[in-house]
Amino acid sequence: MGSRSAVRPRQRAQHLGPERRRPQVLDAALRIAVEDGIAAVTVAAVAERMNVTRPVVYACFADRVELLEALIRREERVLLDGIVAALPRRRVEADEEVFVEGFRALLETVAARPDTWKLLSGNPDPAVVHSFGRGRQVALERCTRRLRPTLRAWGIADAERKLPALVELWVSAGEGAVRTLLSGEGDWTPEDLGAFVGAAVYRALRGA
Repeated sequence: MGSRSAVRPRQRAQHLGPERRRPQVLDAALRIAVEDGIAAVTVAAVAERMNVTRPVVYACFADRVELLEALIRREERVLLDGIVAALPRRRVEADEEVFVEGFRALLETVAARPDTWKLLSGNPDPAVVHSFGRGRQVALERCTRRLRPTLRAWGIADAERKLPALVELWVSAGEGAVRTLLSGEGDWTPEDLGAFVGAAVYRALRGA
């Protein structure tokens, strides 16, 4: 009697269908990755976390690698949206306020989904090692496109040669701000830390 009741929820779970089930599978995989490391994310572990059978997970993703790839892509999109928000968009000749608003937006994104950062900044799994760092490269490319006309508008000498170094400074400052926020040290809020780092980055770039 007890065994039949234990099986019943798993049978109902299958009726949701792969399309509706995939986000739940990814959510479960993310929790496992953050709590136990990405190496702990297996089809069996995800199924156990969701209280479903492994075929339910396999109906959503062909194997563990496909599941991890989908998880990384989804979380990268979330983080990239925050990074793009940290780019000056109101005008080419951005002022300090634009940078402050951008870094605040980034940190608010991370504060809302800290597990995303923890996943993407953790040690990569050998099975999907090529996927890690992809989001950062996209961020560097987007920052380069945004910063190039701003440096020219500011009249920065030798702007094109300095551009890669300044973009790296900008992105690294964002990463450092995120780590500071998530560490809890200094009792920073996204608003206060965004104001501090945004102003510092603006002054560094403006005086380059």
